[in-house]
Amino acid sequence: VDIPDGTFDIVIMNPPFTRAGSDWEGSERDEDYIKQFRGLSTALDTQKEMANRLSQRAKDTCYHGYAGIASAFAALADKKLKTGGVIALVLPLSAAAGLSWQDFRKMLSANYSELEVLSLSADEDDELSFSADTGMAECLVIARKKASGDSLLTRTHFTSLRHRPKGFASAAAIAMSITDSGHIRQVEDGPYGGTTVLVGNEVCGEMVTSRVGQDGVNWGAVRLRDYAVAQTAYSLSQSRLWLPGESTVANIPIAVLDHVGQRGLYDMNIAGKGASAPFTKAQSSPTATFPALWNHSASKETRFLCEADSQLVVKSGAESKAHEVWSTASRTHFNRDFRFTSQSLLVSFTEQKSIGGRAWPNVKFDRPAFEYAFTVWGNSTLGLLSFWWHANRQVSGRGTATVSAIPTLPVLDFRALSDEQLAIAEDIFNDFRDRELKPAYLADADPNRALLDRRVVCDLLGLEESVYEGVRRLAAKWCAEPSVHGGKARPGDAKFVV
Repeated sequence: VDIPDGTFDIVIMNPPFTRAGSDWEGSERDEDYIKQFRGLSTALDTQKEMANRLSQRAKDTCYHGYAGIASAFAALADKKLKTGGVIALVLPLSAAAGLSWQDFRKMLSANYSELEVLSLSADEDDELSFSADTGMAECLVIARKKASGDSLLTRTHFTSLRHRPKGFASAAAIAMSITDSGHIRQVEDGPYGGTTVLVGNEVCGEMVTSRVGQDGVNWGAVRLRDYAVAQTAYSLSQSRLWLPGESTVANIPIAVLDHVGQRGLYDMNIAGKGASAPFTKAQSSPTATFPALWNHSASKETRFLCEADSQLVVKSGAESKAHEVWSTASRTHFNRDFRFTSQSLLVSFTEQKSIGGRAWPNVKFDRPAFEYAFTVWGNSTLGLLSFWWHANRQVSGRGTATVSAIPTLPVLDFRALSDEQLAIAEDIFNDFRDRELKPAYLADADPNRALLDRRVVCDLLGLEESVYEGVRRLAAKWCAEPSVHGGKARPGDAKFVV
C-alpha cells in the first residue's frame, strides 16, 4: 500500500513503546529474536529484514533505538502529515526528558508552530498513563505542523492533570477548561503556581507555558502537582533563587556540569565481556589496585562517604587501555538512577579515587576543592531540586539521567566561589561526612538535611536566614510531589523540620 508523504490532515497514534535496549541501557538483541519485531511468531530472518528496513527508512529522522519504536512512529507521523495538520501522540514520559528523544523535541521545535504537552501527576502507578494497559508514566503531545508564513515555535503549553479523565465526558470537560483559559501563567513568572484547570468546582490540574529552545532541551514542566516547584527549579537553572513566598530573588552562579567538571565513562566501556572494556569486575578488597563503586546498596549509602564495593581486574593484553580508563577515576560519584523513596545521596564520595560503575559514574574536577563543594551542593535540597528538574521522571519515585546527559546537569558554578567559600564547603563536608541522611523523599523531615541546607544557604552562599526558611518550605513542596514520593507512605514520625 502506497501512502504518500504529506497527505494527512490529522494523525493520532498510541504507538508501542518497545525499546531495542533493556531498562539498564545497552543492547538487548539476543541470538533468537529482535525485541521490536518478535511479535506474531515472526521468523528471525524476517525480523532482521524488518530491522534493516527500519534503519533505512529512519535515516535523518527523530528515530533513536534507545528511545524505542515509538520514536519511529513519531517520525512516520511527521512524514505523513501535511503543513497545517495536527499530530496527537501518546508517548512515554521519557519523550519529555530522555536524551534519546532529543531529536524528536528538535523536530517539533523546527517544524511545528503550536505544541501542547499533557501529563499526569497522580500518586498511583496505574494512574500515570493515558493508555489502559501501559503501567508507566506517559504524556500526550499535540502539535500543529508549521505552514508557510507561520512563526517559529517559541513556547509550549504544559498541562499536568491530577488524575486520568474517567471517560469521554470528563475528558471533554477538561479539554474545554484548558482551551477556554485566558491568560496562562508562565514558568518564568516566578513561584506562584500554574493556572488552575477547573471542571465545575473540582481542581483537575495546573498549566503553564514555557519557552522552547531549538536544541531539544528537556521539558521539565511535566508530571507536576505544584507548578511553584517547577518555577523555582527553572529560576535556579537560570542562576536565580526565587523561592515560594519570597518577593526578592537571590543571584546564585549556576553552570552546566560539563563547564566545571568532567563526567566519567559508561560502565560497559570499563568492565565486562565487550572488547571496549579493559577490566573485569571482582569482589572488593581493602588492598585493591583499582577499586570501584559499582552498585547501589541504599543501607550503606546514607552518608557522604561511601566505600568501594568492587575491584577491577585488568584483562590480559588490555593494560594500556586499563590505565587510560583508570585516569578517569575520581572521589566524587553521581547517582544516575536515583530512587528518591529509598536512597539518600545524589553525590557520593570515596576516600580514595575509584572508578564509578553502573550506578555511580565518576565526576572528575581539576581542583580537589570542587569535589567537596559538589558533594555538599548535590545533597542539599537545592542540589536535589536541580537534578529532579533535569531528570527523566518516567518511573514513580525515581529520577534518572544517562551518562551522556550528566554533563548538562545544572550545578553550582564552583569556579565562581572564592577560596574562602571553597574552604567553607570543605568544612561542611567534614562536618557531614559521618552524619546519616534520610531517603530523599523525606528531605523536609530530616534534621541533618535541614542543617545541611542551613550551612549551604547561610554559610557557603552567605544568604539570609529568611532564604534558608524559604528553602525548607521548598523542601516540603518538593517532597509532596508524586514523582518524588511515588505514593510511598511517610513514617508516622516524619515531621517537617525548619
